[in-house]
Amino acid sequence: MTAPDIARRRARVALIGLAALFFVPLAVSFYLYYGTEWRPSGGAQHGDLVEPPRPLPELSLAVPGGGLTQPGFLRDTWHIVYAGHGACGAGCRESLVKSRQVRLALDKDIGRVGRAFLYAGELEDAAYFAREHPGLVIASVDGAAGAALLQAFPPDPPPLTAGRLYLVDPLGNLLMSYPPDAPPKALLEDLERLLRLSHIG
Repeated sequence: MTAPDIARRRARVALIGLAALFFVPLAVSFYLYYGTEWRPSGGAQHGDLVEPPRPLPELSLAVPGGGLTQPGFLRDTWHIVYAGHGACGAGCRESLVKSRQVRLALDKDIGRVGRAFLYAGELEDAAYFAREHPGLVIASVDGAAGAALLQAFPPDPPPLTAGRLYLVDPLGNLLMSYPPDAPPKALLEDLERLLRLSHIG
């Protein structure tokens, strides 16, 4: 074999080796993800992903004092949503305060995030909400429209008793939820990341 042949053969082997370095890991990852049940554990987010994201229906809900929300009141901006009973006991109030703290901590991005309290039954202590949660959208889920909205939430645990905070994107998709014991920092870090990456809302 001549020197040029050897050089060509070495170049070909080097090229094949470089291609293998790129394509073999890619092929293995495709096989593991699509050809088996294996999925990587963990993730960058702190909350529980809603998989697949659930689109919330556009519905008008009754608000305290009369009137209705706009059908798309959970659209156009990100929303932190809490669902519970109108009595709003200690756990409910703690979650609403947590959502308020997270929103305030967003600083310059505060206008990109709204908050909503979806309640069932009679709303008690309206003065508390007016005093402690200005700007909070408060809407009743009693009736057919409210039931249809709650049906779009994950059923386990039921949203009215879960004590969870839910994160809704500007397109009205329910993306994540946070259990009652989740620290505010968990929601804040997830929201900051989403706002940084998002080109909507």
